[in-house]
Amino acid sequence: MFQPYEEILKRKPDFRVTYQFYSPEEGGRLRLPIQGLRFNFWYESELHTEPSIFMIWPEFEDRNQKVILEGEVYKEGIARMWIINPVTIPYHKERLQVGSHGYFMEGRRRVAECDVIELIGLKE
Repeated sequence: MFQPYEEILKRKPDFRVTYQFYSPEEGGRLRLPIQGLRFNFWYESELHTEPSIFMIWPEFEDRNQKVILEGEVYKEGIARMWIINPVTIPYHKERLQVGSHGYFMEGRRRVAECDVIELIGLKE
């Protein structure tokens, strides 16, 4: 069973997104992922000084805003986002905002689109 990142990292998530996985025909995954799959994240910003993807992992919520602990996640829904390397939090604090558009990444491949809907840890 998945252990929520809040228990592991001892803090709140950094932000939340709505997401939608691409279908296989759109270049997406053949199957929906299970909770705990560590996608990286990239988002659009004119202020990026780094061309790379970021170690910001999703944690998928159920329809009651609780962390999904087992099984596949939904094709579309809401995810809590966790900046894994705390050294990069100031970088993202200056760039991410409600409305920022991003992607879940498997390597260099985009597998889902996301929009930031709430800043949590990043607004502190």
